[in-house]
Amino acid sequence: MAASSTFSIITSIRYDPSLMQVPLLPGFEHAGWNYFNKSSFYMLDLHRDRLLRAASHWNWQAAIHLLSGDAGLEALSRMAQAYLMTTNANPNQPKRLRVIVSSLGTVSFAQFDTPVIPLKNLFPQCLPSPASSPIHDESPASPCFTLVVDTCHTDRSEFTHYKTTIRNMYNDARQRVGIQQADLKEVLIINAQDQTVIEASLTTPYFWRQGKWVTPPTVGPTEKPGCPTVRADKLFG
Repeated sequence: MAASSTFSIITSIRYDPSLMQVPLLPGFEHAGWNYFNKSSFYMLDLHRDRLLRAASHWNWQAAIHLLSGDAGLEALSRMAQAYLMTTNANPNQPKRLRVIVSSLGTVSFAQFDTPVIPLKNLFPQCLPSPASSPIHDESPASPCFTLVVDTCHTDRSEFTHYKTTIRNMYNDARQRVGIQQADLKEVLIINAQDQTVIEASLTTPYFWRQGKWVTPPTVGPTEKPGCPTVRADKLFG
């Protein structure tokens, strides 16, 4: 049996019962996997792909076997549903579900409260420019966050490229700029090698550049790393 690594790979999935309506609603053909699959998990296919890329990077064969193909996607959905059925006291409320996969292919979960978000905000047909007026029939924007730049720089590594349980660089950045758990505040993580933005501590930053929204680079960890995001995969992939 392969030795267990000292860390696990993770992703955070939105559980939301309202997502079950998406395949039945007109005007949501652009919603991808959620339009063709009746599921309460947001973009589950892309979250699975993120986990599989990370497992493949570290050559975790048991995790790769668990997550691969249609069977892997179905298994992930089934395990997440089983966890929520036994732990979620209010299944009608959305949750942020953290999925934790070990090198031995074991899966565990943790859940956190998350706000209600209209389906139109979860599946926007476009992202307007910063200076544009609100689009007719578009839902209002989410609450605004205060964005700050980390006062220290972070060395790029495979742990900034892939999401894992090794999060000291993000926690340290939040502590340096004084972010508390409930604050509507976010910090940008800066690459020590070239002073570019790697990512943010908890969210995905988007930047308006040359007439379009872009995210930090998501190529391999030995090049210009950022953490591959599910939303970026959907909007820009």
